[in-house]
Amino acid sequence: MDWGMKNRLGQLMPGGRCFFMPIDHGYFQGPTRNLEKPGETVKPLLPYADAIFCTRGVLRAAIDPLSSKPIVLRVSGCTSMVGEDLANEEITTSIEEIIRLNAAAVGISVFIGSHYEKETLKNLASLVNACEDYGIPVMAVTAVGREMEKRESRYLALCCRIAAELGARVVKTYWCEEGFDKVVNGCPVPVIMAGGPKCETELEVLEFVHDGIQKGAAGINLGRNVWQSAHPVAIAKALRAMVHDNVSVKQAHEIFKKAKEKKPTVKA
Repeated sequence: MDWGMKNRLGQLMPGGRCFFMPIDHGYFQGPTRNLEKPGETVKPLLPYADAIFCTRGVLRAAIDPLSSKPIVLRVSGCTSMVGEDLANEEITTSIEEIIRLNAAAVGISVFIGSHYEKETLKNLASLVNACEDYGIPVMAVTAVGREMEKRESRYLALCCRIAAELGARVVKTYWCEEGFDKVVNGCPVPVIMAGGPKCETELEVLEFVHDGIQKGAAGINLGRNVWQSAHPVAIAKALRAMVHDNVSVKQAHEIFKKAKEKKPTVKA
């Protein structure tokens, strides 16, 4: 691994672990609850995240370049929730733009098993070809579109392995209750967990994250389960402790409860 690639991955995954904060949801579903103003949403969460996952439009318009965390740049899109098929994506951002924005990494979705499987995998391969020349890691996102029933271990293991075989340096996938260790063990590059649909309680979030980390996940890429929480800073603080300090579910939940109860200091 060359110096630039190793350096970028080290920034994104200190100690081999990571907590990415995705705010890229608007690229296919428009204004999302609590993400109408993404810059304001993410600002209080920055102390707890290792990187922000966003599009170039939001990066330019809403993220302070002088106080940002490393950026994982979303570079696939061209579909929407009201269109015929979310899987019909293309690469949206040139390598020149990726470098100009000083992205630490890029993220692209692949839709394995969909009608557009070949196209999205070719997008991934083309992006890897371009980014490897400049030492920029590519994160493959194993997306399932509207077909959430695909979130089972055999399918996820297939997706992660194919993405790694095509050159992804990191793979983002869904946690599954059974067989998640097989998903991780079958992938030769780090696997990080997506949040998926919003959980009912913060404890539920902590439980699935802890399980995934114990089974080998390198970290998390959670958005809605953080910034749609009634206590986003508290859950972010608890998740960071779980990812980087290996705390238990009980310990993380105590961190959450204490942070939730803490009142902000009022300046005189």
